[in-house]
Amino acid sequence: MPLRRIALTMLLTAATTIAASPAHAAPRQVPAEDREVVFTVEGTRTYGTLHVPAHRSGQRLPGALLLPGSGPTDRNGDQPPVLTPGTLAKVASALSEDKIITLRFDKYGSGRTGLGAYAGHPEDIDYPAFVRQATAAYTLLLRQPETDRRAVSVIGHSEGAMTALMIADEVRPRPAGLALLQPQALRLLDLVALQLHDQIAKATEAGQFTPEQRRVIDAAVDRAIGDLRAHRPVDTTDLPAPVAQLFQSFQGVNRRFLDTDDAIYPPDVARRLHPGTRVLLTCGTNDPQVPCATTDALTEALRRAHTTGPGRVVLQGIDHNLRDAAHPDVLAANALAALRGFTSPWRHGR
Repeated sequence: MPLRRIALTMLLTAATTIAASPAHAAPRQVPAEDREVVFTVEGTRTYGTLHVPAHRSGQRLPGALLLPGSGPTDRNGDQPPVLTPGTLAKVASALSEDKIITLRFDKYGSGRTGLGAYAGHPEDIDYPAFVRQATAAYTLLLRQPETDRRAVSVIGHSEGAMTALMIADEVRPRPAGLALLQPQALRLLDLVALQLHDQIAKATEAGQFTPEQRRVIDAAVDRAIGDLRAHRPVDTTDLPAPVAQLFQSFQGVNRRFLDTDDAIYPPDVARRLHPGTRVLLTCGTNDPQVPCATTDALTEALRRAHTTGPGRVVLQGIDHNLRDAAHPDVLAANALAALRGFTSPWRHGR
C-alpha cells in the first residue's frame, strides 16, 4: 500500500475513534422525578417528597426546603379534608420549571408522619421539635447527589417562615437564601389577639355584635391572652363560644407547644442572620391572617442584619395562600414573580 494511502487510513481511523469517544457524547437527559423519602428524627419516621426536575446527567441543581404553616399542615400545604389550597405543592411545581430541587415533608401531626414518637403523649411536643425536624430535612436535601450545596435555600410559609429563620443560623452550610412567605412575624399570641380583634370588628360591622358587646369581647380576649401567658386559668365567660373553645384548646394538650412558640419574637431571630443572606419577605393585601403591618418590625430587623435580596414585597390582592380572588386554584402571578426574583441568582448560574 502506498505510504500516502496508509497515512490517510490512519487519519480516518483516528477521526472515527474520536467521534465515538464517550468524552464527546451528549450528556444524558434525566427525566423529572418525584421520590418518596423517609428520614428519622428522634425516633419518628418523617415522610416527604423530593422533586428532582429534568436535568442533564451529572448536573448539580439549586435546592429549596419547603416548610408548611401552623397546625396539622402537610407537605402540600393542606389540612385535609377542610383546607386544601395546595400552596407548597404549587410552589414546588413552579420551582421545578426553573430547575430547582424541592423537598417538602409531613411535619409532626400531619400526613403519613402523624405524631410519631409523640403519639402516646402529644402534650409533650413543643415548637423546638418542629425546628429539629426541619433541620434534619435540610440535611437530607443537602445530601442528595443532584443538589448544589452552595445554592440551597429555605422557603417557609406562615409559621414555616419563622421556622426557616430559626434553622438559618443553626445549619451548615448556611442557607444561600430565605423566602418568608406571609410569615408569622409576631409572637404567636399577639398574632392570635390581632386576628380575633379583626374578626370581632368585622362581625360588629355586620350587625352580629353591638359596639358595647364588641368592647366587652375585646377586653375579654386581652385578659385571656394575659392569663395564658401568666399560666392562670382562663375565664371564657365573656367570649363567644367559638373563641372560648379556641382558648380552651390552648390550655389542653397544645399548652407546651403554645408556650414555646409564643416565646419567640421573629424580629429577634432575624437580627442574628448572617450578613449578606438573601431574603424575600412577602405579604398580601388581602391576607387577614398576616396583615402587612405585622411584618414591619421583621422587615426592619432584616435591614439591620444587613441581609440582601428582594426584601419585603407587598403582593396586591393576594390572600394568605398566595392566591388572588380571580384565580383561586393557582399561585398568583405576582407571587410567582416574587419567587422568581428571589431565585434568580441561582437560576442564572445554570
